[in-house]
Parts: sequence; C-alpha cells; structure tokens
Amino acid sequence: MRHYNIPIFIPQQACFNSCIYCNQHHISGQFIQPSSSEIISKIETYLQTFKEPYNSELAFFGGSFTAINQKKQEEYLQIIQPYIYQNKIRSIRISTRPDYITPEILQMLKKYNVQTIELGAQSLNDEVLEKSQRGHSVKDVQNASKLINEYGFDLGLQMMIGLPHDTLEKSIETAKEIVRLGAKSTRIYPTLVIENTILAELFRKGDYLPLEMGEAIIWTSKLYNIFLENNVNILRVGLHPSEALISGKELLAGPFHVSFRELVLSNIWKEKFESITHKKANVITIYVNPKYIGSAVGYKSQNKIYLQKYYKNVIFRGDTNLIDFQFNYISL
Repeated sequence: MRHYNIPIFIPQQACFNSCIYCNQHHISGQFIQPSSSEIISKIETYLQTFKEPYNSELAFFGGSFTAINQKKQEEYLQIIQPYIYQNKIRSIRISTRPDYITPEILQMLKKYNVQTIELGAQSLNDEVLEKSQRGHSVKDVQNASKLINEYGFDLGLQMMIGLPHDTLEKSIETAKEIVRLGAKSTRIYPTLVIENTILAELFRKGDYLPLEMGEAIIWTSKLYNIFLENNVNILRVGLHPSEALISGKELLAGPFHVSFRELVLSNIWKEKFESITHKKANVITIYVNPKYIGSAVGYKSQNKIYLQKYYKNVIFRGDTNLIDFQFNYISL
C-alpha cells in the first residue's frame, strides 16, 4: 500500500530559541503560522490526489510544535480528528525540541492520536550543542527520548553534520547514540550558512567554515550505513530544496544540492564497487535490487563511467533477491 504525506509547516514563531544556523523564513519561504482553514484546505487538496485505501500521515514540521501555546496545539490537532475517524488520515507526526517534552505534553498528544514525535537533536555532543547555541544538552535529548518511548510513541531523532566544532568522529558517535536511544527514524542535514543568522556573521568573519560538498557526502555515507545496519529509517538526507535555497539568494555557503541524497547513495555504491575494480574482463553485469539501479549506476552515471575504466562494457540488472546495498556480478 502506498504511503502518502501531508506536510503542514509551522514556522519559527513556534520556537523560542535562536540556534546560530537557523532562519526558517528563508529556508521555507513561510513567515506566519497557518490558520485552521488553511490546514483544512491543504488536507482536502492532498486527499484529492490520493488513492484509496488511504495510508496517509499528516506531519507538522518547522518550528517546535509543542512550544506553541497549548490551546493552539489542540486547535490544530482537533482539525485532524474527523479525518482519522474516517480513515482518511492514518497518523500524525510532529517535530519539536527535546526540551519541550514533558509527561503532560505527551498525554495530550496521545489523546489526539499523535503517533510519531521527531526531536531535533542535531548533535549528541555537548560542546557542539553549546557552540551551536541549541539551548539544550545531550541529557535533555536522552531524557525526552526515554519519555517518548515509555509513552508508546515512535521516536525520530534528527541530526546535523558540520556544525561548529563538529568532527566526523563526533557525528558518528551521534549516529550511534541515536540508534542506542531507540529511534525508529532519522534525518541527516548538512549545515548550511543562511543569510541573517549568527552563523552567517561567523562565516563572514572567517570563524566558521562549512563542510565541502565532498566531505559532506563522505560523512553522510558513513552515517547512512550506520542507520541502515541498525534498521533506523532514513527519512531525509539534505534540506528540502525550497525556492530560497535553489535561487542561492539566501544561501551563503555550504553543501547544498537538490539531489544530495542521490549523491550520497551514488558514493556508497562507488565504495562498494571498489572491491571489483581489480578484476580483468571485457564485460561485467552487476545485479542490484531494482529500486537501487539508478543510484548504483550513479548520479549522472558516475559509477558506470568509473567502472568503464576497468571494463569495456558495464551492465546493470535488477534482482529482487538482493536487499539494500547487496550486489552480485558476472564478468566475462
């Protein structure tokens, strides 16, 4: 059954902390919280494009949902209840900060059929959190994660790479801690330098340098493998390509690419294929799961071109018996 998403963006007014990298108005292009009528209109518009039986999830993203005035939270959640009772919306997902999770908040969310709570952990290193002015500690993430699991919600933990004082080793430890905390899903975001942020000031002064594109791809590839090996669903890799980011008007620096996830998957396959570059043959046929053929061939066929240095003819075929990054090959 196909899964459908209905995204509702709650902009930065719902977050009372100013992280040094954040200006969600520029990232999302949205400045004000949606009205109830706007949410209903958006739901109805999305549902018209879905096929029955509905397997849809409504997700509140952006500013911290549980930091909104509780009356407003309940107003938003009440809108969705008739759609849940009619089986048109299966579940609700919210995104929030770890320091805005309490037993009382979780009881209210449970009452309104929220299933998944994503926390913006960003890093699980206290030095990185402090330098990024996150306003919470690793302990806050751990405590909130424990509560979310105890109350029976599905836990998601988002992370960022390339924050001030971050290293590959620290990011790897963050990924391992996300696994340990019992997250069912994650998102990996390379840090970007956006206009009108503290990070932009640091960048202009030469006090902060973002990751290069190649670095970001390598770091993310390693994290991707950790999550894959531990059955953590990787919901997104890289920021959503909003108009502000694509135009470059508000993006000062950083590893942004509209096909960043594809670049990461291509790199993972390239690393896998290094094990067969010592073979000598005219033709090689490589078998991968059908859904991975595109990324195995590589972004703009980069992996096929790479393998053509060693084989005159490189052929990719689908094999449903293979999963994830497994592959077989025949060379002649």
